[in-house]
Amino acid sequence: QVCKRKCSEVQRCTPCKQPRCAFAAPEEGGGAGHHMFPCCRVLSNLTVKERLVFVPLWFVKYWRDLCLDFQFWKQIDLSGLQQVNDDLLVKIASRRQNVTEINISDCRGVHDHGKYTAYRCKQLGDISLSALATHCPQLVKVHVGNQDKLTDGALKKVRSTCSELKDIHLGQCYGVSDDGMMALAKGCPKLQRLYLQENKMVSLGKPTHKHCEDKMCEMLCVCVCVLLQLCNLSVLDLRHISELNNETVMEVVRKCRNLSSLNLCLNWSINDRCVEIIAKEGRSLKELYLVSCKITDHALIAIGQYSSTIETVDAGWCKDITDQGATHIAQSSKSLRYLGLMRCDKVNEDTVERLVAQYPHIVFSTVMQDCKRTLERAYQMGWSPNTSNAS
Repeated sequence: QVCKRKCSEVQRCTPCKQPRCAFAAPEEGGGAGHHMFPCCRVLSNLTVKERLVFVPLWFVKYWRDLCLDFQFWKQIDLSGLQQVNDDLLVKIASRRQNVTEINISDCRGVHDHGKYTAYRCKQLGDISLSALATHCPQLVKVHVGNQDKLTDGALKKVRSTCSELKDIHLGQCYGVSDDGMMALAKGCPKLQRLYLQENKMVSLGKPTHKHCEDKMCEMLCVCVCVLLQLCNLSVLDLRHISELNNETVMEVVRKCRNLSSLNLCLNWSINDRCVEIIAKEGRSLKELYLVSCKITDHALIAIGQYSSTIETVDAGWCKDITDQGATHIAQSSKSLRYLGLMRCDKVNEDTVERLVAQYPHIVFSTVMQDCKRTLERAYQMGWSPNTSNAS
């Protein structure tokens, strides 16, 4: 009764149609146009927990119906909520025709008969991802890093149902192999982001003949043939791949013309020649990560000379980088905005200070420079040494 009396003073708004809670474009001629209805504006600020727990307890059916509007259930973030279990997840995923992302990272109460997109949930396996693929065919993002039980079987199920998939993270999924990669390439043509770091069963450097016909393909591996089919690929993470070689990387960069971010960190086989080809052929490349690769000043010189698009270069822990390479890329590159030189011990700090002064549009990352930026931000926020000592 109390609820009814209070709500009687609130102007009831009529739900929109298709979609119910969308913004409408302003009217032409300077009119005010349509605005989001007050009820919808309030509900858009509620968390998933509040929508699930608090709103259904209200006695106003209209508000409850609004809360269940499909527009609020496209991206669902449940990460870290230990109250989430299989039953709750099934209820959420039942609105499957519009779900595009479910995040249950670090949710320990979810097991194999639930549906998920999750990191570090080692109790889950193929049954979970297969169920997700079956009931959420519109998924565009699947992040399942660090899951030991996941195998190619689940990826084949994803291939057969999730044709809209654009982003998949399979880092440290040691049961995934070339067969799973081949399945994704054939069934997910819209794939743009692929993360494969530390996947030991993906043969990124082992030559094979059974899937290749011409001489060029004979030099490549199964997974490279997969990557070459992904013409929309824009982000590729190949950190710490034990079998990765230069020919693999160069061929992928040549063929994947939309590639904008390439991570090759912790691959000791990557050398100056490979980076030079990347700089020449990566026409859309903006980010290149080379931490702990076997590169020298020649790699940085090549990037500055040949690339007009690369904005971020991280060459941290590359022990053969010297003042010459850092200076040359800063002088010659028109696009560079960030240069990582962390623990490049042959680069003199005085040289970095000079480059910082000469090229203020570039962020140079070293131990000293990062410490200075941290102190500057602290001072801007009101911190002072005297205040710290007093407290």
